[in-house]
Formats: sequence, C-alpha cells, structure tokens
Amino acid sequence: MGATGRRAGGAPLPLLVPALIGLAFLLLPLLALLIRAPWRTLPRQLGSASVWQALRLSLETATTATAVALVLGVPLAWLLARTVFPGRRIVRALVTLPLVLPPVVGGVALLLALGRNGVVGRFLDAWFGLTLPFTTAGVVVAEAFVAMPFLVISVEGTLRAADTRYEEAAATLGASRFTAFRRVTLPMIMPGVAAGAVLAWARALGEFGATITFAGSFPGRTQTMPLAVYLALQDDPAAAIALSLVLLVVSVAVLAALRDRWTGSV
Repeated sequence: MGATGRRAGGAPLPLLVPALIGLAFLLLPLLALLIRAPWRTLPRQLGSASVWQALRLSLETATTATAVALVLGVPLAWLLARTVFPGRRIVRALVTLPLVLPPVVGGVALLLALGRNGVVGRFLDAWFGLTLPFTTAGVVVAEAFVAMPFLVISVEGTLRAADTRYEEAAATLGASRFTAFRRVTLPMIMPGVAAGAVLAWARALGEFGATITFAGSFPGRTQTMPLAVYLALQDDPAAAIALSLVLLVVSVAVLAALRDRWTGSV
C-alpha cells in the first residue's frame, strides 16, 4: 500500500524537472498574452469595425464549414467504419492527410484543383460561372478541407466502439441500412458526432495557411480572425492581442466542452 502511494503521489527528480520545464514552455506564452493584453482598451479594440468584421466572418465561415464537414464527413466515417472495400486503408490515410499536411500546401492544392484554371475549377467557371478562390465561399472550402478530418476521425472511432447488435436487430425487423443508420446508429453515436463537430469548428475558426493561400485576405470578405491577427501585428499590435484573446477564449471553451471525452474529468 505504501509503495503504491509513493508511485502515485511522488515523481523522481529526473522526470519532475523536465516535466515542469515543459509545462512552463507551454504556459508561458499564454500567460504573456494575458499579461500584455490591453485590458483597459479591450472593449474599444473589440468594438472596432475591422475587428467585428473579422469576428463575424470567422464565426459564419467556421459554422458553415462545420456544416459541410458534417454533411460529408459523417457518411465518410460510416463508410470507413462499417464497410470493407479494396484500398480502405489507403483511403483512411488520404482522409487524415490534411491533419499533417502543411496548411499552405493545402491551399496550393485547392488552387490547383478549384482555381479558375484548376482541374475542376475550370469547369465550374465555364459551366456555372462559379469562382471559389478569393471569395467567402473559398474561405469555407479551405476551412472545411482542413477541419473535416477531425470530425471523420472522431465519428469513425465512435462507430467502431458502438455495439453493432442494435443495427443487426433493426435489420432483422426489416429496416434498411440507411433507416438503421438514421434511427439507430446516429442517435447512438451522437456524442462522438458532437465532439467531432466542436473540434472541426475550432480548427476551422483558427485556420490560417490554407485560407490566405486559397482565399486571400480581403477585409469583410475573406479576412478571418487569424488573418486579421497576422496583419494587425504590423500596424496595430493591441488589436492583434485583442483578437488573439478571443481565439484563446474559444480554445479554452472547446477544451471545456470536450473535457470528459478527451482530457478526462478528473
């Protein structure tokens, strides 16, 4: 009992020292942001027209991108978790590729695919007059591209952990696979879908590289909060800090919402 208590309550010095240094390394920049924040002028900074435009645009595009991720990502997660087909492992690897792909590279890839002269974009322009780059719709596309893998991974993991006997029981009662998914599976995996949606929304809100490459940075049209932070650092550092604080609050809120699922409740 005593040995167990020592293992649980104490830490050897060779582990404790680097652990504390690592903790300080992660927390110090955040503390510096809070210390140097212009608290007295913060309401004025957040109330300026440019900041409000970036906030509104970021919330709208991140929410729309999350909706796109839900519509496309949940069926994709079901396909990866519930069906067997040749090359499934390769497909899964490709789906998760945006997680490790540099965002700027993702933006370049989107330009080559959906740009006016892109592989698909040229047909969108010629047949429908639809141009995505450097538009608000382009921001949504860029954010959905980098955010959807978070939702797919979360939902796929939940599907794999779910008991398939309920779906089998629904099938024996005459339900089609789609009806079983809609009436049985989807309600059962809803916590995983919600967690994936929150992660996707947070990732979309903080997206920078793919957005600036594919959609540019035009105030009121494509300039989201991360882009506004980057540009404000050159002319108005106080506004950059104010926007950074907003993103920090959102990140903390996401962690709080996912506490039981990802970080543990203890």
